[in-house]
Order: sequence, then structure tokens, then C-alpha cells
Amino acid sequence: MELFKEIDVLELLSEVISEGILVVDTDHNIIASNARANGMFGYPSNALNGQPLEMLIPITTRERHSSLASHFFAKGTPKLMADGVALVGLRKDGGEFPVEISLNPFELSGKKYVMALIMDVTEKRKAEQTIDYWFQIFDESLNEIYVFDAETFVFINVNRGAQLNLGYSLREMNQMTVLDIKPDLTREVMQRLVSPLISKRKEKVIFETVHRRKDSSIYPVEVHLQLSSIGKRKVCVAIVLDITERKNYTQQLENKVEERTLQLQSALQAEKKLNELKTKFLSLVSHEFKTPLASILTSTSLLSKYTETHQQENRDKHIATIKSKVKHLDNILSDFLSIEHLDTGKVNYNITLFPLSKVVNEVLYDANMLLKEGQRIQYPQDIDGFMVEFDEKIMALSLSNLIHNAIKYSPEGAGISLQVNHVDGYLRIDIHDAGFGIPPEDQPFIFDRYFRASNVLTVQGTGIGLNIVRQHMHNLDGNVTFKSEYGKGSTFTLYIPTKIKEG
Repeated sequence: MELFKEIDVLELLSEVISEGILVVDTDHNIIASNARANGMFGYPSNALNGQPLEMLIPITTRERHSSLASHFFAKGTPKLMADGVALVGLRKDGGEFPVEISLNPFELSGKKYVMALIMDVTEKRKAEQTIDYWFQIFDESLNEIYVFDAETFVFINVNRGAQLNLGYSLREMNQMTVLDIKPDLTREVMQRLVSPLISKRKEKVIFETVHRRKDSSIYPVEVHLQLSSIGKRKVCVAIVLDITERKNYTQQLENKVEERTLQLQSALQAEKKLNELKTKFLSLVSHEFKTPLASILTSTSLLSKYTETHQQENRDKHIATIKSKVKHLDNILSDFLSIEHLDTGKVNYNITLFPLSKVVNEVLYDANMLLKEGQRIQYPQDIDGFMVEFDEKIMALSLSNLIHNAIKYSPEGAGISLQVNHVDGYLRIDIHDAGFGIPPEDQPFIFDRYFRASNVLTVQGTGIGLNIVRQHMHNLDGNVTFKSEYGKGSTFTLYIPTKIKEG
């Protein structure tokens, strides 16, 4: 402090500045410090004076700090040290804490010094972590959450649940307004809904409406609307619940006898559904097992008749039939086992990094063995060298199921194409066929377990493959969707939540 006896700069600054103050010479020694700095680093008054600055810096960053300090003295201009420049202080007790530092050089009696204003930003960092935590909850919520401007109704932010359900990306929704997804509301009606919040007559507004997805499908929702702000900008926060099931359930209850209680009706409906599933399951098992078993029995009986050496070709033919039918039965049993594991939560996923082309090649190799006369599969372009981080077995199972369905439900000579794109952090795989298509009245149930479209009941199948694919995709934060035109074909799309890396 001898340097400042004539002009007690440090004492003057301490009265108007709340930060810690250190004055350091070109040898990196502390010449002066204020009470705030001493307390911040855990030292008594004046204990830091005459000490090397390095004692306040963690060992891991001292060498880098020395280089930065020398460069600063040589340049001699004020500097605000930002993140990434060793912004960590070391207390006397060995504890480390985050800091922000402003450096100001000056000269006195022909010597160079630097005054450092130091701020402990521990609480600031905690606040930032809290914000990150709440933002993660916002983004991962299963409900749809929207933030939009209270005057223009333009979307500011939309969580992932809303994006997936509506089919829009965040970039697309930032160009849209609330009215673009609510076809039954006008701007005047929306203003009336928001008005009680802006005037503070109400803290929350709850109403029912419908949302329109990107594919034009509509579903009923319940909206919980509140007013908030971002800076001086008033925004609305809407938590939206999909009430499709509630609406359907209410409609069903209205058709029942009025004197029945809700509990009794629910029990009766559950029992009816269980009986229907049991009947459908028994019929399915009977048909799906009886046909291949009959083929196996026939081929086995015929094998005994081909005893001559020159009849090997006939024997091979029946052996191939037996192998094919046994594999078919094994696949059915594997599907039933997969359903049991999914229902009981016993599925263990294994996320690894693997070449996209590896899975595609393996699936298409097996699929080519099932092609009908004249059918061809168009291989996806530009996938060599891409690596995918996902569960490899689940991806192969899902892709195989959709391609096998395309083959099964397409006539001879029909083409099947595979397209792969990387959009908004998702691997999108489209499987397009020119097959029978799905009747419009059957499309809402196509992912239901044991359900089969009315136009393919005579085609062999269990009706559980798509249900298994959807459950696996949902468990892994993916999705499977489809578009279909009756009599013209279908396109099923897998959305794999992964970043593709160029190898």
C-alpha cells in the first residue's frame, strides 16, 4: 500500500465498487487489495499484499495464466475476461469458485500496474444451471408446451413433444402463429381469450379446441393458458393436453344406458375388449400355426417317398419348404415373446455406433429372398460412410418389418423404394410401396395389436409387427408414421433420434 499513500485510490474505489479489487505489478505480485477481495479468497485484511498472484489461481491454470498476464501487460489495453480464460479462483481453504474479471492497466511513477475487478459468480452460475434444468424439463415434457407472443400470436418456442405430435420442426413453427394450428379459432376469438390475462382479471384461462397437424389430421385438446414475459415482451405460455381418449370415452358413455355407473361401464368395456382380443388371438394362433404345420407335415410325408439318389432335387425342395415354415413359426413365436417383454418392461436396449449401410444391406439381403415375381427394391442413395448411434437390433427389426410388409402387401411386379434423409436431428427412413394401400376407415387402428386391414385378411400375417415397431420407437424417443392411399400404396416412415456422423 506504500504506493498509494499520497492518493488512496483503493480506499476511494472500495466505497463505490462492490467487487473485489487487486492491484498487481508486472512481476505478478499483489501490491494492494481491498476488504472485499480478501474476504472473497478467505484471507484476513492486508494478508494478500506482497504475495504472488498465483496463490489465488488453481494449479491447473497457473501456467496458462502467467502467459496471458504477460501478454496483457505488453498490450496494455482494458480487457473483460470471458468464459474459457481460466475464470476460477482459489480460496485459502483450497476451495475453487467461478469468477468474472475486468482488467484495467495504468502507470504510476513510471511503473506499470494492473487493477483487477473480481466478481464471485457462484450464484450466477447456479442460476444458469437452474435455467438449464427447467429448460430441459420444458423440452422433455410429454405434454405439448407452446410459448407465443401475446399480441401477434407468433410462436417463440415449442417443446419437442409438440413438434413430434404436430409434425412441424421448431424452425417451421417460428414462422407460424397459433391460428395456423387452431382451425376453429379466429384472431378475434383468440384476443378475447387472452384479454383477461393481459388485464390481470384472471391468472389462467382453460378452454377446449382442436389442433391441426402438418398432415392435416385434427385432434381435440385442452389448453391451459397463462401470461408471462420475456424482458419487456408479454408472452403466453400454453400447456396443451391431448384429450382424444377423453372425448372418445365420453362419446361412448353417452351411447350407454344412462343409469349405469361409470365404474360398471368401464369394467364391462374392459371385459368386452379382453374377450375380443382373446377370441382374435386364438383365431390368429390357430390359423397362423395350422397352415405352416400342415405344410411341414406334407413335406415330411413326401420326403419318405424320394428314396432314390436321382431324386435329391425333390428332397431338397421339401427340405427347403420345411426350413421356411419352421423359420416362419419361429418368427411368430419371437413376436409373441417381444410383446411379453414390452408389456412387462423387460426390454434392455443397447445403444452403439454402427454403419447405416451395414443394417440396410443385411435387411435387404434377407428381404430379397422374399420378393415376388418382378418385384424390385430400390436401394437408398448416399448412405455409405454414415455412422448411426442407436440400438442396432431394434433398427434392423423395425426396418425389416416395414420392408417385409411392403413386399407382402404389394402385387407381383410392383416396385419398393427406400429413401434415407437426415432432417432436424432425426434419421428419416421412408419405405414406399405401390401395393394395396390401407382403407381410410382402417387407418386409425393400423398400429393396434392384432389389427389387420379389411382388404388383406386373406394374406398371411399376425397383426402385431407394427405394434412392436411403434412400442420400440416410442421407448427410444423415435417414431413411426405412415401415409396411405387405398389401392395405390403406402409409405411408412421411421424417425430415428440420432445424429448421423460422416465416417
